[in-house]
Amino acid sequence: MSIEQTGVLERAARFAALGDPTRLAIVDLLALRDLAPGELQTRLRIPSNLLGHHLRVLERANVVARSPSEGDHRRTYLRLLPGARGFAVAGVALEATGLVRQRSLGLVRQRSLRESKRIVFVCSGNAARSPIAAAIWNASDAVPVPAVSAGTHPAPGPAPFAVAAAARHGLDIHAHEPVQLSNLRRPQDTVVVLCDRAYEELADPSVLHWSTANPATTGDEAAYERAFSAIDERVAALVSIVDRSITE
Repeated sequence: MSIEQTGVLERAARFAALGDPTRLAIVDLLALRDLAPGELQTRLRIPSNLLGHHLRVLERANVVARSPSEGDHRRTYLRLLPGARGFAVAGVALEATGLVRQRSLGLVRQRSLRESKRIVFVCSGNAARSPIAAAIWNASDAVPVPAVSAGTHPAPGPAPFAVAAAARHGLDIHAHEPVQLSNLRRPQDTVVVLCDRAYEELADPSVLHWSTANPATTGDEAAYERAFSAIDERVAALVSIVDRSITE
């Protein structure tokens, strides 16, 4: 089978998997954030066995993937795979206007991206993932609002491998000083938490969560480079969404 045929079959499988209102709603909910199955169940108000069925269909079609929490190891988090982000058009529009799907596929209002004055990227130590995310965001010509970063338990300084990874991509974070989130956060901030531990500690449904592996766990250069690549992809998607939501 040719590469072209394989690609067509993969796309067909994804379209088939999305031929159900609940599965489309799941994709919408994962448009900008990662969620645990329990969080999806709360929003969708469906039985856990039915949710499990829908998630298995989406996983087999390479629409979503899950990873274990680095905080509460009993949890897993679901995320849209990069090739499936284009299916989340409705979810992106809902997030931009402050409408989110929950309560049996209904819509409820929360603070919108259009109301954001600043993006705050957060991880526990504010030493690697969050300062990298803020640096990537602020380096983009398309950003309509600035970004800063903070931590729930700030480290003494930036991680040397994080500084090196940023430098390889033309970004300078060597002078970054980790700060406490509670001293920085404002009411009209959009908060993006890149750390499972910090997300679970905050327990705030208004924040966006990107379950990004902690490169310090392995502590080698390759781990920081993988973290940079994962963050870069997600920041680019959010830049585009926030830019459209504010300028439209």
